[in-house]
Amino acid sequence: QLQLVESGGGLVQPGGSLRLSCAASGFTFDLRAIGWFRQAPGKEREGVSCISSSGGRTDYAASVKGRFTISRDNAKNTVYLQMNSLKPEDTATYYCAAGRGSVCSGYIPSTYRDWGQGTQVTVSS
Repeated sequence: QLQLVESGGGLVQPGGSLRLSCAASGFTFDLRAIGWFRQAPGKEREGVSCISSSGGRTDYAASVKGRFTISRDNAKNTVYLQMNSLKPEDTATYYCAAGRGSVCSGYIPSTYRDWGQGTQVTVSS
């Protein structure tokens, strides 16, 4: 059974850091690109970052570039999202999703096949 399980969310002050994890099981993890998305209340889901199956290619939304870093450990079937210099506008539920192939191809949600349940990130003083 395919599963993606996010963890690491929480409450952090502006300027702080969090590291999210996405643990995968039930499919050939090292053949799939993985994306991170987020959705704030009343807003559409937006793409944040993506990493290719090998980890050799990464992509970031303009709003997080330079602050967030995506990485993966294929031996552990896990993708990470290191989030630094967090801002209140980063507050959202963060989801990881497995792409249909090995390369990142944008952030249209329907192009991602499988999704986790999400983890809440709240940036507030």
